[in-house]
Amino acid sequence: MSRGVRDAQLAHNDVVTGQDRIEWYGDDIPRPAAFRPDVRTTVREELSMFQVAGALISHRRRRTVVDPERIPVLLVPGFLSGDFALTALSDELRRRGHWTSGSHIAPNAGCTLEMADAVEARLLHAVARTGHKVALVGWSRGGTLGKLVAMRRPELVAGLITLATPNLDPLAVNATLAFQIQVLTLLQSLGVPGVMGTDCIAGDCARQVRDLLRGDFPAQVPYLSVYSTSDGVIDWRACLDPEAEQIEVGATHMAMGADPTVVSLVADRLGARATALPR
Repeated sequence: MSRGVRDAQLAHNDVVTGQDRIEWYGDDIPRPAAFRPDVRTTVREELSMFQVAGALISHRRRRTVVDPERIPVLLVPGFLSGDFALTALSDELRRRGHWTSGSHIAPNAGCTLEMADAVEARLLHAVARTGHKVALVGWSRGGTLGKLVAMRRPELVAGLITLATPNLDPLAVNATLAFQIQVLTLLQSLGVPGVMGTDCIAGDCARQVRDLLRGDFPAQVPYLSVYSTSDGVIDWRACLDPEAEQIEVGATHMAMGADPTVVSLVADRLGARATALPR
């Protein structure tokens, strides 16, 4: 899809992007200008966090038999999260015969480009381990990392599925998440390693990521964006990447990785047989 067509769709969807979402505070510390969901959406989102936490705490991993001919899957968690957050999805995929791997990037709070490097390294490991192209499934920020990696290494990627991922505007977040991002940039300025800095919000890193996300997505890689208009964490319109097939679900943002409807949707889409890499 041409950039002109994409820009026209962005204008039609009225998505605010890039520098328009940056507010500046003392000592030139940037903060994303918050997306503001309505009260009902916010309350539903907050309640869903307790439901998901309870399900993860009580969860017991089941033994499964992996079918080596099924598409292998690399699961990438969201911001300030880890692979445990996608346990329900991983278990269902394994129950259906898929080999799955976590990203090992917890808590997904570092520089975007460095996090993408880490996910790419896990992709290479998964390809070497299975001998197949690997599907990337990313929740929220994990979907942004997945898209960056798929654009870097399309020859190794069987498909990309993003869950509540604002790839049109990674800064389209609510006030709570905007504050968390600001805290991380402050910590980085104080010398704390491994967390994103102001460069990832309004500097060269941010510009590189924005330009990469706006580039042409490889046509040979199927790309599905799953979003919810009930999302209370990110602006759902920023998930409407015109490069992707778009499917709306009813889950909250925090429940995306564990919602039964979403889990079934992802598993159904990944149900095809794997394609072995040429030797």
